Amino acid sequence: MTTLDVFRAPRSVAVVGATDNPAKWGHWLARGALAGRHRRRVHLVNARGATVLGQPSHPALDALPEVPDLVAFAVPAAALATGVEGAVALGVPGLLAITSGVADPAALTRTVRAGGARLVGPNCLGLYDASAELELAWGRFTAGSLAVVSQSGQVGLEIAQLAAASGVGVSRFVSVGSQLDVSAAEVLADLVDHESTRAVALYLESYGDGDALLDALDALRAAGKPVLLLTVGASPAARQAARSHTGAMTSALDVVDAACRAVGAVRVDTPAQLADTAHVLLRSAPVRGPRVAIVADSGGQGAVAADTAARLGLDVVELPSAVRRRLARRLPPGAGRANPVDLDGAGERDLSTYASVPECLADPSVVDAVVLSGYFGSYGRDIPAQAAAESEAARALGRLAADRGLPVVVHSMAERTPALRELEVSGVPTFTDVERALRAVATAHRLARQPRRPRTRVRRAARVAPGVPVGAGYLAARRLLGEAGVTFPQAVGIPAGTRDPAEVAAALSAPVVLKADWLEHKTEHGGVATGLWDPGALRAAYQDMVERLGPHAYVVEEMDRRPDAVEVVVAARRDPSFGPLVAVGAGGVRAELARDLVLELAPCSRATAHAMLRGLRMAPLLRGWRGRSPVDVEALVSVVVAVSEVIAGRADIGEVELNPVRVAERGALAVDALVVAAGAVRGPGGGGSGRL
Repeated sequence: MTTLDVFRAPRSVAVVGATDNPAKWGHWLARGALAGRHRRRVHLVNARGATVLGQPSHPALDALPEVPDLVAFAVPAAALATGVEGAVALGVPGLLAITSGVADPAALTRTVRAGGARLVGPNCLGLYDASAELELAWGRFTAGSLAVVSQSGQVGLEIAQLAAASGVGVSRFVSVGSQLDVSAAEVLADLVDHESTRAVALYLESYGDGDALLDALDALRAAGKPVLLLTVGASPAARQAARSHTGAMTSALDVVDAACRAVGAVRVDTPAQLADTAHVLLRSAPVRGPRVAIVADSGGQGAVAADTAARLGLDVVELPSAVRRRLARRLPPGAGRANPVDLDGAGERDLSTYASVPECLADPSVVDAVVLSGYFGSYGRDIPAQAAAESEAARALGRLAADRGLPVVVHSMAERTPALRELEVSGVPTFTDVERALRAVATAHRLARQPRRPRTRVRRAARVAPGVPVGAGYLAARRLLGEAGVTFPQAVGIPAGTRDPAEVAAALSAPVVLKADWLEHKTEHGGVATGLWDPGALRAAYQDMVERLGPHAYVVEEMDRRPDAVEVVVAARRDPSFGPLVAVGAGGVRAELARDLVLELAPCSRATAHAMLRGLRMAPLLRGWRGRSPVDVEALVSVVVAVSEVIAGRADIGEVELNPVRVAERGALAVDALVVAAGAVRGPGGGGSGRL
C-alpha cells in the first residue's frame, strides 16, 4: 500500500468507541463500517465489550485478533492520545480521528509520525469511498463521480447532500479536519488516479503549503478532473502586516483567485453554487463559451433570464437570420424570434415545440448553451393526459443535447416530475430557479476557459539583480529595480546636511521633483515637491522639507512631463501560503479610491501580464481614449514581468511597489518605488499604510 492507500482500500477496519446509541459518532462509524464487511474485516471496540448493532465487540484494540489497517476513533478528547499511542504501538498504519478539542495537537502529531502511521483529522466528520464501499462518517452518501474534500465536515456534508439532491453522487468524501498529519493537498493528489472521480469539490479555510496544494490541483486539471473551490473571505489581519498601498486593494480571495487561475480551477461562493455547477459539469457537455440562447414560454420569464444571464457575464447573442427563419417555421406569427425566444403559447398547443425550438438554436457555431425556462415539466403533473407527450419531449431534448454535443439546461416551475426525471436521465440538468441554472452555466464556462499555466515557471525564477542589497529608501529601491530592468528618470541623492541641493542637482534638466528618500509613502507626509523649474524653487522646497521632516537624505529627480501619460501601479508581495504575487492596477495618489487591480502568481509571463492589463477597468486608457494616443503597453508589460521576477527570485524581498509607473506613447517610467525586506517590521514614522 502507498501512503494513503490505507484510507482508500483498507483490508480491515476497527471502530473504537462503537455504540448502539444512534446519537453518538461511534454508532454512525460502526454502522458504516459494517455495511462494507463483505469487502473487508470489521472489528468493533467498546470498552464494556457490549454487543453493537447485533455484533460482538472487543474491550480494547490489543484484544483484536489482528492489527487492523485502519482504526477510526470516536472517543472523548481525553482518551484520544492514549488510544492513538496504543494503535501506533501495535503497528496500525492508518488512523481516523473524529474527536475535537484535543489538548496537545503537536504531541499527537509526533506520536503518529514517530510510529510511521498516517492520521486523518482530528476534528473531522470522517471519510467515504463509493468504489471501495468504505463508509466511516456521519451522514448518508449517494455513490457518484464527485469527490468532496473539506476542511469543515459539515460544509462538506452539505455539498454532498446538495449534489445528491440534483442527482450527482459522491465518489469519495474526506473531511480533513485539523490536518495534523494528512493534508488536503495529499488527499487531492490521491484523487488524480481515483478512477470513479470525474470532478472535485474542495472547501478550505486555510491553505498550508500552497505550492503542494497547487501541484495537486494542477495534476487534477491535467487528468481532466475539474476542481471547484469554496473558501471563506479576506482576513484584515493579513493585510495589516504589510506596508504597501496596494494591499488596501487586495484580499485573501484575490490571492486564492490568482492561485486558481494558475492551475485552471474556479472559486465559487456557496455550497449551492458548487453543487449546481457540478451538476452541469457532470451531466452535460462542456460549456465552451459564453454565448447562450434562451427559450421561454413566458415573455416575462424570458426577459428575467436574459437580464440574469447578462449580469452573470453570459452573452445573450443576436440570432443569425438563418436561425430566425427556422424559428419562423415552428412558431406562431406573434412569437418572439429574437433571443430570448418567446414561444407565445406554441408549447401549450404542441409539447414537441419544447424540443423542436431548442433544436433550431442548438448550433455550436451560434451558441454555446441553450437554456429552456418556464412551465415545461409541469404539464404531466397538472394535466395527466399530457404526461406521455411531455416525457417524449424531454427525451427529445436529451437526444438533442447528446447529438449536438451542446449543453441544454432546463429551468422548470415544477420539481421531480416524470418529465424532469427523463431530462436528468438523458443528461439535461434541471433547476427550479433560473438564476441558479444560469450561474451554473456561467461558472462551468469560467472553468472551461481557464487555461492551465505551467507550474515549472513558478519554481524556476532566476535570482534577480544578484549582489544588489535590499536597502531602505527610494534610491536603494531604484538601484535594485533598475538592475532588474525597470526604467527611472535621472536622479541624484542629496545627503543629509547638504547646504545647497541645487548645486548637487545642477546636471539634471528642469523641472525637477524633490523627494524625501526615507519615507515609504511620501505624499501623505508632504515629502514630495513637484514642478521645481529653477534653483531657487528647489532650495525653497528643500528648506521647507528639512524644517518639517528633519535633516535626512533627499532625492532630486527629473520630472516626467510626457503628454497623455497614464499612471499605473505595479506591485508584488509574498503570500504565506501561495508565495510570490504580482499586481497591476490604476495608479497614482487615487489608486485606493479606484480599487482597480489584477493579481497573479509570480513570476508571470508576458502573455499573463498582457491578460492582467486587459482585465483592468482602466484598460481603455492604455489603448487610447477620446483621441489620445495609445500608450506603450509592451514597455509596461516589461515592468510587470520584471517586478514579478524580482519578488519570485529574491527571497530576501517581502514587498515591492512602483506607484506610479507613468506610461506614455513611448516608454514606461517608474517615478516612485518601495522595496521592503522580507520580515521587515514597519517602523515608527515610516509612513506605512498598514493595509496589506
